[in-house]
Amino acid sequence: MLMEHTVIYAFDLFGTFIFAITGAVKGVRCKLDILGVVVFACTVGCGGGMFRDMLIGATPVAALSNSSYILICVGTGLAVFFLAPKFVGRWRVILFSDALGLGVFTAIGVAKGALYGMGPIGQLLCGVFTAVGGGMVRDIMSRSVPSVLTSDFYATASLIGGIVYLLLEKSSLTLLPKFLITTLVVFVIRLVAIKFRIQLPVARTALPVEDHLTMQRID
Repeated sequence: MLMEHTVIYAFDLFGTFIFAITGAVKGVRCKLDILGVVVFACTVGCGGGMFRDMLIGATPVAALSNSSYILICVGTGLAVFFLAPKFVGRWRVILFSDALGLGVFTAIGVAKGALYGMGPIGQLLCGVFTAVGGGMVRDIMSRSVPSVLTSDFYATASLIGGIVYLLLEKSSLTLLPKFLITTLVVFVIRLVAIKFRIQLPVARTALPVEDHLTMQRID
């Protein structure tokens, strides 16, 4: 059991590192200064977990009680800032890594929700909040519609992965196999969605001319 928790903790730090990269890259693309890039790295790397911990009453939140999370985010943000041309130009690699981080954080969120006595829906939401919460805050800070609401099967992949974890809880599998299977499922779904550009349907509307002009003035 100790070995399992050690492996999962290592994956958690890895997921934090990957998400911190995506946050820092977004900061670079938004032409933020060095502090802004680091803040974005910390927001994406730790934001989802902090939000989850506050919801379930796991305080002080993990990112504040264990300095490793913040230090990883700060170090990653600084590295991306100074090595921006190398990181920003390798967006495809970052997408693959982000898909893996999405799976890791989904599994960790559901597992922690179960640990704190949440019901199935609560566990599922813990997984999704952990996986996408930081990215949503980052997008709001950069004044854009959260990508989880518009991109190809991002939050949906996390949701499906959470359901898989809940189903696996009814089996005799131990924590580590459930964690690895859930991570793999989310990872594969995300990659397939990227490759084939799978998206959820979007409502089709035809705005009257006056409504269209009003929206333009608001923008």
